[in-house]
Order: sequence, then structure tokens, then C-alpha cells
Amino acid sequence: MSDQLKKTAEKIKIILTDVDGVLTDGTIYKGNEGAEFKRFSVLDGAGVALAHEAGMKVALISGRYSPATESRAKELGLEDDCYQGYLNKAAIYEHLKEKYDFEDEEAVFIGDDLIDIEVMERVGLPIAVANAVAPVKSIAKLITEANGGEGAFREAIEAILKSRGEYETTILSLRDKIRESKV
Repeated sequence: MSDQLKKTAEKIKIILTDVDGVLTDGTIYKGNEGAEFKRFSVLDGAGVALAHEAGMKVALISGRYSPATESRAKELGLEDDCYQGYLNKAAIYEHLKEKYDFEDEEAVFIGDDLIDIEVMERVGLPIAVANAVAPVKSIAKLITEANGGEGAFREAIEAILKSRGEYETTILSLRDKIRESKV
């Protein structure tokens, strides 16, 4: 990261992310009975744990509702910060600013498609996944090497933590918590 991105990363309090195309590869499988399936990466789940361990909030904002997303959010402890079915992501962004009292420059948005641009233009650190559409990449201050659904979220979190000089301590702290867990 450049010096400017390092300064930006130091201010980050909250990570906002799209779901389909960022936490998944964007593919949606539909069964005959309407059951929906998505593939999420455990790497990104670990990224959520890293963000939390470093004191950052995480919220999901999806343009469409999906029971699979709801289930994954619950697994990650994000059920209270999982917003689905909102094409106007800027309205949810404003709600979250009020809820968590943060400024634009203290937020990250990780996106991949046109619906994400309005919020990405407002946050301090807009991040695009490697397979994002060109207009999203053009406004991103960071583009992951990983595609959506393949660890891009975790890559973004690790980049932020490394730029803040917090990566090693966060990893060690999380490792200690894992060792202390009884399950």
C-alpha cells in the first residue's frame, strides 16, 4: 500500500461489503423446489474474525435477499449487521453511519458491481475484488488479487492490518483465543 493508503487504513473503524460477487463468486444455484445454494470461502470467514479481533465492525449489504446469506451471516456473528434486499445501498450506509457513529473516511466498502459504486465513492477506502467490473475497479484504491468468493475479503482485511502494523499482533491474539477455546 502507498503512504496515502496507509494513512487511510489507520482510520478504518468499519468494513462494509457486498455479498454476491465478493463473499461468493456470484454464482447462485437454484433447485427445483426453489432452494438456493451459494459457495462461501472459509478464508473470508477467517477475515471477519481478524477484523473483529482488530476492533473493526463488519456489515454485509446485499442487493438481494437470500436465506443462504442469512445463514452465513449468523455463522459469522453478523446477523444484526446483515442487510439484504436493498438496491439502494447508500440508504443502508447512512443507517450504519448513524448506528455506529463513523465518518466516511473511517469506512471501507468492498464491492464488485455497479450497485456498489455509490457507496464506494463515499468511503475512505473503496476496495474492488479482482473480478469486479471495470467501473468499480476504476474508483477502487485497492484491488485484490483474489476473485470474489476466493478469499478476497480476507486479503483486503490482511492488507489493512499489515498497513496499520497490526497484522502479526492480531494473528497472535486470535491464535491465543483459539487455543483457549474449549470447543
